[in-house]
Order: sequence, then C-alpha cells, then structure tokens
Amino acid sequence: MSLLEIGIALKLAGSIMIPLLLLAILALAVMLEKIWLFSRYSRLPAELLGLVETFDFSWQELEQQIMKLPSGHYFQRFFAVVLLNRQRPVWWVESRAADEAQLIEQELGRRLWVLETVVTAAPLLGLLGTILGMMHAFQMIGGHGLVNPSGVTGGVAQALIATAAGLMIALVCLFGFNYFSRLQAQTLDTMERLGSRIMDHIRMDQQGGA
Repeated sequence: MSLLEIGIALKLAGSIMIPLLLLAILALAVMLEKIWLFSRYSRLPAELLGLVETFDFSWQELEQQIMKLPSGHYFQRFFAVVLLNRQRPVWWVESRAADEAQLIEQELGRRLWVLETVVTAAPLLGLLGTILGMMHAFQMIGGHGLVNPSGVTGGVAQALIATAAGLMIALVCLFGFNYFSRLQAQTLDTMERLGSRIMDHIRMDQQGGA
C-alpha cells in the first residue's frame, strides 16, 4: 500500500483515527524502549554465565567479569549486592538479593501496562469508529430510499477501516506484551538460578572457614 493510499484510508476513517494513532505511537515508543533496555541491561555474556555455572570460580574473577557489564546492568546490580554482603550470614545475603531482584522485576515490568491497555482499548475504539461510520451511512438514506450513494460508501469505509486499524494495533501490542513478558520471566529465572549457584558457593566458603 502506497503512502497516498494510506492517507486516503486515514481520511476515510474519520476522527476516530486520531486516538488510535496516538495509542499506536505510545505503544511503539514503549516497545522501542523495552527493546533497548533488554538488549543493553539484561543480556548476560556467555563467559560470565559459564563462570557462575562452574560452581568452582574465584570471587576475584567474578568481580572482573561483572565490571565488564554496562553501568546499571540488571545482573551487575544483582551480583554486586551479593558480593557486597557475602561475608554476612547466608540468610542475610539471600534477603538483600531478593530485595534487589524485586526492584529489578519492577523495572522490567515498567510501562508494560501501557501495551496491555492498548490491547483492550484499540479494538473498542475501532468498534466505536464502526458505529459512527454506520450511523453516517444510515444518515445518507432518506425516507424515499438511497439519497447519497457515495456518502453511504464513505460511511461503510469509515466503519471497516476503523475496525481494521483497531484490531491491527491491538494484535501488534498483544504480541509485544507477550514477548516482553517472556523476556522478563527469562531474565528473572536466570537471575534466580545464578543466585542459587552463588549462594551455594558462599555456603561452601563459610563452611570451609568454620
């Protein structure tokens, strides 16, 4: 579809396209932000992942790997809390790590509610556009039959375009919401698994030094 055809379709859809376009722009901004955040702050290097999974790593080596992560990286924050408190009792370390993981979970899920809202709101706005378009079409039918055929056609077009636009926006946001929710769950699962590995290492150190 060319830009001219898109412009004509938007014009036919009427004023209901304004809130639909605003929802689409807002959802796009949220999804672009999430792509950037997940790619920069939740991606874990294979070298660091393999190090923690070995069980037999040195704390100095772990610190060196963590320092290579970008500032504000979610795993850097999580590991830093553990390393800072690793000389304390294990229950204390686990409590601090759980607090930090909860804060990270909140940041990962921030603004996902926008996508969830658009998934619900866009089809409803499309339905409203459908109703308005059909009302416009019926107004073109007078008491003696069809008065303005082009007006009826325009009303039907408005109804169909608004419905299609609302459904399309909702589908894209639905896929985006599910995708980012899955990434969030995977990040937290990995963090929990690696946290358990480090806690086991701390327990072995403390038992060995007892």
